[in-house]
Amino acid sequence: MTPDLEAEAARLDAADPLAALRAEFLPADGVVAYLDGNSLGRPLRATAQRMERFVHADWGTRLIRGWDEGWVDRPRTLGDRLGAVALGAAPGQVVVADSTTVLLYKLARAAVDHGVAAGRTEIVVDTDNFPTDRYVLEGIAAERGATLRWIEADPASGVTPEQVAGVAGPGTALVLLSHVAYRSGFLADAPAITRIAHDAGALVLWDLSHSVGSVPVRLDDWGADLAVGCSYKYLNGGPGGPAFGYLAARHIGTLRQPVTGWFGHRTPFAMGPGHEPAPDVRSLLSGTPPVLASVPLETGLEQLGRAGIEAVRAKSLRLTSFALDLADALLTPHGVLVASPRDPDRRGGHVTLRRPDFEQVNARLWERGVIGDFRAPDGIRIGLAPLSTSFAEVLAGMTALAEEVAR
Repeated sequence: MTPDLEAEAARLDAADPLAALRAEFLPADGVVAYLDGNSLGRPLRATAQRMERFVHADWGTRLIRGWDEGWVDRPRTLGDRLGAVALGAAPGQVVVADSTTVLLYKLARAAVDHGVAAGRTEIVVDTDNFPTDRYVLEGIAAERGATLRWIEADPASGVTPEQVAGVAGPGTALVLLSHVAYRSGFLADAPAITRIAHDAGALVLWDLSHSVGSVPVRLDDWGADLAVGCSYKYLNGGPGGPAFGYLAARHIGTLRQPVTGWFGHRTPFAMGPGHEPAPDVRSLLSGTPPVLASVPLETGLEQLGRAGIEAVRAKSLRLTSFALDLADALLTPHGVLVASPRDPDRRGGHVTLRRPDFEQVNARLWERGVIGDFRAPDGIRIGLAPLSTSFAEVLAGMTALAEEVAR
């Protein structure tokens, strides 16, 4: 490390209004720099304490009574909290349940069914979207006899409103895109794309997995129809933590998801014949909600609420800008390419770097306690979680990367 870079990292950390929150996370022995917060967030100290308390008290003492004392409503109450803190969603439109893939299927299938009934049989998706999104839509298209309309996305620049306008038309049932591209970190123009899809008569489903907790989301203001995302990245909800689904209030009672389990019934504990969907956002539920698995998310949302998503975004931009400056100074002389947007208005919470040997380089970094995220064929993602990452940590990780590429 050069003295100038060390001084700059120290200055940025000293000026960071969120710096004190880093102490709320559990330490990770042997980790020099954790640069993978966009894949799996770190656990909070309060999460460990609350999980223990939940097992001993909420579950261990209250036992089955816990369902009557709040567990039944947890998908909605936690969903409302998530909507207020991170999604820009009014109450009654978000539930916490299932995995991202399952909720994605439910919401996308409901939208496609609605479109097919009106003679719309096309689904718009981009070639660089996360695999689950593409695979789920391929399956739905096969089930419903629909056609996929592919947008050839540039991994570095992402999907543009002009591209959506070029494929969305009178036959489009659904447009499904990621708000932040998982590979490059490109931030899509969600309001403009939503308007274009609506002008074509289509519904829009936003995958927020790489946005939520890092980038401000305003689903109601965008006029979004549907959204889905995970909790284990910037929300620190733990590995395999439950996902969330958003169904705009105007679509409740009209869009019908296909997995009609008992918790989505109007009166689940009546256990009567035939399925009657709940008259509210509970209709997105199917089986018993993952109460225990939702405890870390609850803790993460409390911290995010104290920090404020705008302050988180401001630090995220400072972190990624610092990482880009370091890449230019330390890495590009060694053939490393930056594959993420330079424009902060189009950049999410991570930076992707490319070089042909990065799979081997990333393995060596892990041995050094620098945890980045390799993505085939040649990318390392630098995922900077604003609540848990310091500028000094970014410098330490990028310096180690520079040492490896200079070998």
